[in-house]
Amino acid sequence: QVQLTDSGGGSVQTGDSLRLSCGVSGYIGRRYCVSWFRQAPGKEREEVGRIDINDRTTYADFVKGRFTISRANAENALYLQMNDLKPEDTAVYYCAADLARTRCFYLVTTDFGYWGQGTQVTVSS
Repeated sequence: QVQLTDSGGGSVQTGDSLRLSCGVSGYIGRRYCVSWFRQAPGKEREEVGRIDINDRTTYADFVKGRFTISRANAENALYLQMNDLKPEDTAVYYCAADLARTRCFYLVTTDFGYWGQGTQVTVSS
């Protein structure tokens, strides 16, 4: 059974950095598409970015130049490096995976069948 465990959140100040981790356990085949989402209190969930099996990435406009997604194959771990954090980055962050489909960057939110439990990021000014 595949499980995702995200961690690394915390409380920081504007301009600080954090690195979130997403551990993926269980069987991993040749299909791999993992995305980071976030949801702030009272707001809709939004996608931060995603990475595919070939380590190609895309990012939402509001994090380009500040956030970086990377993957460590040996330990099936995904990372979200967040730099120059802003108060509007405050949210619960989730990693989500699809391990069955192709064309990672055509997938929609409902295509991701595996989700982490979420990790809280709080940025104060």
